[in-house]
Amino acid sequence: MVQKEISNDMPQWRSSDTVWMLSLYGTAIGAGVLFLPINAAAGGLIPLLVLAILAFPMTFFAHRALCRFVLSGNSANNDITEVVEEKFGKQMGYLITLLYFFAIYPILLVYSVSITNTVISFIQNQLHMTPPSRILVSFLLISFLIIIVQFGEYLIVRVMSTLVYPFVAVLMLIALYLIPHWTGDIFQHIDLSGATKSGGSGLLVTLWLIIPVAVFSFNHSPIISSLAVAKRKEYGECAEQKCSKIIQYSNIMMVITVLFFVFSCALCLSPANLQEAKAENISILSYLANHFKTPFLDWVAPIVAFIAISKSFLGHYLGAREGFNGVVLKSMHYFGKTAEEKTLNKCALLFMFITAWIVAALNPSVLGMIESIGGPILAMILFLMPMYAIHTVPSLERYRGKISNIFIVVMGCIAISAAVYKLFI
Repeated sequence: MVQKEISNDMPQWRSSDTVWMLSLYGTAIGAGVLFLPINAAAGGLIPLLVLAILAFPMTFFAHRALCRFVLSGNSANNDITEVVEEKFGKQMGYLITLLYFFAIYPILLVYSVSITNTVISFIQNQLHMTPPSRILVSFLLISFLIIIVQFGEYLIVRVMSTLVYPFVAVLMLIALYLIPHWTGDIFQHIDLSGATKSGGSGLLVTLWLIIPVAVFSFNHSPIISSLAVAKRKEYGECAEQKCSKIIQYSNIMMVITVLFFVFSCALCLSPANLQEAKAENISILSYLANHFKTPFLDWVAPIVAFIAISKSFLGHYLGAREGFNGVVLKSMHYFGKTAEEKTLNKCALLFMFITAWIVAALNPSVLGMIESIGGPILAMILFLMPMYAIHTVPSLERYRGKISNIFIVVMGCIAISAAVYKLFI
């Protein structure tokens, strides 16, 4: 009887829902956003407008579908790695779990390097001091993030939701600060014939390559599984409705704030300036600080970058840990063995800490390639896998025949093809 009431009456919005909404935002709005204005606006006004149109539906429909897939599991405790085995069988489940891990884990390594570079640059350029050895700096930073992780999922989402406030405030402050510097240069680049160039590519190629950039910049898939599990325990049969609302509100929030920031940056710089930033391989904040030479941006840029990267690291850790635990557990099952969740979490923590520290200390130049490899895998997991499940899994039958499904498949194919193309150019 109680279960029937839960399924019929939508529970009111709770403080825990707000925390999760901000955590989703915190996972998505990270280092990728600091490069989005460069990638999106370097081709002129039209790619920027296309991004503005596609950003919300592409982000919302894809992440909602992934969440619905996780919620389709038979047990409330099943995360994405367990649901894929339940729905697709052991072999396919193992393969998808492996892909899920390699879609998220490389991004975690990228953030490990990025946060180390940000702090070292801050010590050198803003504090005008000689930084300690890279090994020590990376050890302290990764240890700091891992300590937060060790206190559990609740603290992670709490920290992320708390960090969202200063980050959004500063991001919007920067966007407002740039308004007096707006020019009309970008409106001179609206030629549909292909006069707009991006790295030597025509307009159509520029539009094509924007899709994987948008997928990466708005991606918060690593925390979706944790959201689904937590809300299913809290709301029961109403979990899908509640999760959809949380995802919707967080996506609206991220699209509005990010697009305002992107447009503000694009309107104060010419496409030539953005091409220069792209060639220098620096974030938009670093370029703005160098371009306008203002003390405000000079100090704000590294602080914002540090907060953004920290948030994204914590959010991606949850997904990477799920993938790691799933791969280890499924591998052990082949040998007739098993392990407790606490033991797996400790092994995952140790593995993530050691590998993140080593990669951050080495600062390899191949990280861009690793991220590109993770891009198409991420698109497979986020766009195509949930759509395949909806059209093959009986419990997801009610979601078939939607126009949004076709849209997600098309966007997924574009993202995968563009990411693969970038590997060979």
